[in-house]
Amino acid sequence: MNFMSVGTTGIEASRLILGCMRMSELSVAEAAEVLTAAHASGINFYDHADIYGGGKSETVFAQAAKAAGLKRDELFLQSKVGIRKGFFDFSKEHIVSSVEGILDRLETDYLDFLLLHRPDTLVEPEEVAAAFEHLEQSGKVNYFGVSNQNPMQIELLQKYVPMKLQANQLQFGPAHTPMVDAGFNVNMFDEAGLNRDGSILDYSRLKEMTIQPWSPFQVDLSQGLFIKHPAYQELTAKLQAYADERGVTLEAIVMAWILRHPAMMQPIVGSMNPERITKMCEGITVELSRQEWYDIYLSAGNSLP
Repeated sequence: MNFMSVGTTGIEASRLILGCMRMSELSVAEAAEVLTAAHASGINFYDHADIYGGGKSETVFAQAAKAAGLKRDELFLQSKVGIRKGFFDFSKEHIVSSVEGILDRLETDYLDFLLLHRPDTLVEPEEVAAAFEHLEQSGKVNYFGVSNQNPMQIELLQKYVPMKLQANQLQFGPAHTPMVDAGFNVNMFDEAGLNRDGSILDYSRLKEMTIQPWSPFQVDLSQGLFIKHPAYQELTAKLQAYADERGVTLEAIVMAWILRHPAMMQPIVGSMNPERITKMCEGITVELSRQEWYDIYLSAGNSLP
């Protein structure tokens, strides 16, 4: 495993994150096997959210971590707040109370990172600042970030929030590339030239804000995995060809493709299959050339001007 600093924190975090959204579906024993495999591959960063499994994912994780013999001071724990049933809520009261629940379920005194889950258009950034300051001063959260936000949403928060926002979770993978599409098609009329995210990729690099790609194997939330999608069979074949050449799996090549980008992204591995986690971590050892990166990009149905 390679390690990196998230944002400007200077911590030694693994380049891959284990996403624990589906851990609620496992028994404690099964979850312990997952954590053991992740730990053996060098993963020390674990991503949660208060809504995952209605909180059960965090509860199972805490019990499984003990069963697997993982030590708290060797882990980086991250969780997200702000999604409620039918609405989003970035109020100080909700943020603080949500973190209290997260800490109880994870059986820990503090989170290493807390992210705001989805943008709340009714956000009052002064309340977010007050919540973050309270959580930092009480020792309950070390670092803060956002998820699925564009540059202006981040700038609005950052005007009031005194601590630097260190990370942003955004979907990115070979079949989901709007973060780079618009950059190839500046000042053009074609569909790919639409700037859907306010140039978040370039913004993140300028601000030294780590992008944590989620669902790298999905097309989007409605179309499922690209491996099973009829429109992405050329992409799947290209990835498999590079995997066969190197004696690794397709999953490893997907990770290598994301890691090849100089933005120093920190992909989220969401699998609860120990063997698949190990396969994805092999992507750390694969170095793709510039041409190979572009070949994979083009095989997904994209074009260059």
